[in-house]
Amino acid sequence: MLKRIDVVVLALLDSDNRILISKRLANKPMGGMWEFPGGKIEPGESPEGALIREIKEELSISISESCLAPLTFSAVAYDSNHFLILMYVCRVWEGTINARVSSEIKWVEKFDLGKYKMPPGNESLVGMVIDYL
Repeated sequence: MLKRIDVVVLALLDSDNRILISKRLANKPMGGMWEFPGGKIEPGESPEGALIREIKEELSISISESCLAPLTFSAVAYDSNHFLILMYVCRVWEGTINARVSSEIKWVEKFDLGKYKMPPGNESLVGMVIDYL
């Protein structure tokens, strides 16, 4: 039986409707692939609370729950885990973006998202982000 892991990711959009993606560290699972920033929801944590925490940890910026809009979800199995990935959109943040846990971050035009190799769970969200924009 697969263990279920709930994850939240963010389509962070700038004023030009570009999307921020981050590159996984080479020594991590699926290292070198690009992804939407986010992470696992801890026990007792709301999806929005987890996303606020993860974005602060990963990008050094503050986002607020009132600025988060749910967009879509995907489900994918990796190894012995089943991941439920909830995606939110945000256009407003405070602070300066810094890549704290990734090797690189990049602002990408929506139609260029497909040029970046992503894990299947993130890859399946790209179409919804493009349609949203």
